[in-house]
Amino acid sequence: MELIDGNEIASVIIEELTTLVATFQGHKPCVAFVRVGEDPASVSYVRKKEKTAAKIGIESKLIVFPETISQDSLLKEIDSLNQDSSIHGILVQAPLPEHIDSRKIFNSVSPKKDVDGFNATNLGKLCQEDNDGFVSCTPAGIVELIRRKGIETEGKRVVVLGRSLIVGKPVGMLFLGKGSTGNATVTYCHSRTPDLERHTQEADILIAAIGKPQFVTEDMVRPGATVIDVGINRIPDESKKSGYRLVGDVDFEKVAPKSSLITPVPGGVGPMTVAMLMVNTVKAYEKTIATS
Repeated sequence: MELIDGNEIASVIIEELTTLVATFQGHKPCVAFVRVGEDPASVSYVRKKEKTAAKIGIESKLIVFPETISQDSLLKEIDSLNQDSSIHGILVQAPLPEHIDSRKIFNSVSPKKDVDGFNATNLGKLCQEDNDGFVSCTPAGIVELIRRKGIETEGKRVVVLGRSLIVGKPVGMLFLGKGSTGNATVTYCHSRTPDLERHTQEADILIAAIGKPQFVTEDMVRPGATVIDVGINRIPDESKKSGYRLVGDVDFEKVAPKSSLITPVPGGVGPMTVAMLMVNTVKAYEKTIATS
């Protein structure tokens, strides 16, 4: 069993971006982070993204709105950011309050600034294998892990546990595509899939993005499989000062010995998500410069 170290690979990407951004003349790439409310996890995630951007040389602007902001007001604020030529990328931190339609908000971000890859236009470009668009950061990070580890995908069976628009659906489409990390046979599984174990046991590469702590057990995994754990869940742990610990969607201790390669939680997919956000921001900047 070998760990796929997301921190290590993300650090290499960040170094590459730092070198590239240093060559840019004039204004540097700029990303706007939009946060609604004071959810502790969201505050932490955005802070981490701000620090990474600063390390690379990417400028960032944090715009925080109260949880009570109306949907119409938020849409107007995003439209203002769309019109601001000094901002190349916009990220709206999820989750949003229940009274706000997340899909409508994500679709209001200009496709040219949609560095999170959630806009319907960019999802459509992904389906068409149009590299001009932006791929959502977690799926892009998963594929980049696979590519940089030299894991073969052509002709392999990829099983995706989860069908969200943020991770499950796009990551499956990436492996299904015709690129160097594509040409796989992809199976989507979800809460309504009967005989789930039969499908997961056939996976050469198993992507767990189902949002249930330690859901994937050893009897669900084929010996020698590559296991990518996207989940990040808090479970009670009295031995920790915080009173909890983070686990993935995979029962790591039992599944790891059976796998050939596996991502840890934390330190696997998470750092790659942030790194690919920065890749998308630089791409948005370069596209702006090319057309100005």
